[in-house]
Amino acid sequence: MSATDERIGTADLTEVDLVIEGMTCSSCAARIEKRLNKLDGVTATVNYATELAKIHAPDSVSTDDLVAQVESAGYTARPARTMGLQSDDDASSSDEVDETLPLRNRLITSAVLAVPVILLAMVPALQFDYWQWLSLTLAAPVVTWGAWPFHRAAWLNLRHATATMDTLISVGVLAAFGWSLYALFLGDAGEPGMRHGFMWTAERDMGSSLVYLEVAAGVTTFILAGRYFEARAKRRSGAALTALLELGAKDVGVLRDGGEQRIAVGELAVGDRFVVRPGEKVATDGVVDEGTSAIDASLLTGEPVPVEVGPGDPVTGATVNAGGRLVVRATRIGSDTQLAQIARLVQDAQSGKAPVQRLADRISAVFVPIVIALAAATLGFWLGVGEDPSAAFTAAVAVLIIACPCALGLATPTAIMVGTGRGAQLGIIIKGPEVLESTRRVDTIVLDKTGTVTTGTMALVDVVPARGVDRDELLHLAGSLEDASEHPIAEAIADGARIGGRQLSPVDSFANTQGLGVTGVVDGHTVVAGRERFLIDSSMHLDDHLRAAKDTAEAAGQTPIMVGWDGQARGVVIVADTIKPTSATAINELRQLGLRPVLLTGDNRRAAESVADEVGIEPA
Repeated sequence: MSATDERIGTADLTEVDLVIEGMTCSSCAARIEKRLNKLDGVTATVNYATELAKIHAPDSVSTDDLVAQVESAGYTARPARTMGLQSDDDASSSDEVDETLPLRNRLITSAVLAVPVILLAMVPALQFDYWQWLSLTLAAPVVTWGAWPFHRAAWLNLRHATATMDTLISVGVLAAFGWSLYALFLGDAGEPGMRHGFMWTAERDMGSSLVYLEVAAGVTTFILAGRYFEARAKRRSGAALTALLELGAKDVGVLRDGGEQRIAVGELAVGDRFVVRPGEKVATDGVVDEGTSAIDASLLTGEPVPVEVGPGDPVTGATVNAGGRLVVRATRIGSDTQLAQIARLVQDAQSGKAPVQRLADRISAVFVPIVIALAAATLGFWLGVGEDPSAAFTAAVAVLIIACPCALGLATPTAIMVGTGRGAQLGIIIKGPEVLESTRRVDTIVLDKTGTVTTGTMALVDVVPARGVDRDELLHLAGSLEDASEHPIAEAIADGARIGGRQLSPVDSFANTQGLGVTGVVDGHTVVAGRERFLIDSSMHLDDHLRAAKDTAEAAGQTPIMVGWDGQARGVVIVADTIKPTSATAINELRQLGLRPVLLTGDNRRAAESVADEVGIEPA
């Protein structure tokens, strides 16, 4: 960083993200990064795997200046799309574009042509008169069309007086193909009856009797395969970001000009008032203006129990309205929403560079020139000591070819991208590549209870009838009433009542009092279910037996629902978040890895200890 950079405070810097096109290896990323950092006050990080440049630049440097600097290095650049909620058009366009398809077609065609060439060269029993000319016919399209992306990139690099992995591939492939043409047309390799078996080394005096068409076709195909699998891994990792953004709503009913209009979420403005009906997703972050309801935030937080909200309460975009109608005033839109910020964390983690990746970039920057120099030195050495040109050529091409994949430079950024992307798919947000790399030093793992150790979904765990009340009747009436509600707790009770093939009864005069409970007529009984206060409002009071059951359930972190009918409290049905059947095994495997599991929860101590004891987590 220059002295100019040091005088510029971070507050004066603007963050710009550019999508870079045309990179083929980490050497490209290193060269673009170096070119961008030459601008005064600019600090840039270019990630080959994500094809993204993260740049901090002063206001005096425009985006056009940054794009021009990238293009001067022989690549193309454009501003990255703002990380916000996707519209239907964005989602459909992202699904339609699959950049791996042309690469896959090129790979399949090259493989079909290259396999016979390799077999003919390696298995003398398959060789017939003039077989070498068939090999030339099959290998020529692979070397020209199949390897065209490498040749094109090598030519562009040459025009800018640079070299990348594509330079090694192109030079190696063309050298093997060129020698084969020389041996076929000017040497002895084109004669009928020529035999060419598998050899570890070239023998003296064979010179122009050898062809290396299998090398040219085989290397091209193998490198294409590597590029295809790499591109597929990048696409799948990028799908994690798309999946996060698609959690949000695509359109919304906004209140304007005295009526409700349906518009795309991207057209919302801060201060707009929009409607969220039961079952709909909240379009963006905001504050409730009208109505009361329960908000299901399990997609973002993993918490299975909906949160009761009313006027003045904040709500988060992409959460689901599980109750009544709400009118929400938008406070944050687009890239400022909580969902977009989560997606931004994943993108930043994929775009950043871990220390090992920076080391790989430094190595890659000097790797290609060194390999070319070594290949030339190898050729010169063997020719200088009187070795046969064929053997000298074989050794020089081997140096070029074996360095082509550059495992460290390609694997490191791809591994980081795939790791962070897979983590996002599993609900694990990795804040940066440094965090990912530092996990090797982790000795303790903290586990959230809800949705991690437990299933994150509510289930019926107990039914406590009042004295003299039939348990099956209590469950039937409660389940039938709750079946008319869309609340997750109600669904758990209804599902529990259906166990064993039981049929539920229809409900008449159903009413939902938001945040308190529900009422309705089932089988001629006026049934009430909900909080204790809701039953008290209907002049139904819990006896000591039911109150004890309620208190015990709450102390264990469970959710008791009081049920009454015909003017009396009749029982308590209890739902809870159940433990995953795989949790105990997973905890044991973590211990075998040398990690100490710790349970973290907002529930009371008794509930936490009960879950920890069941899965085998020892007290901290």
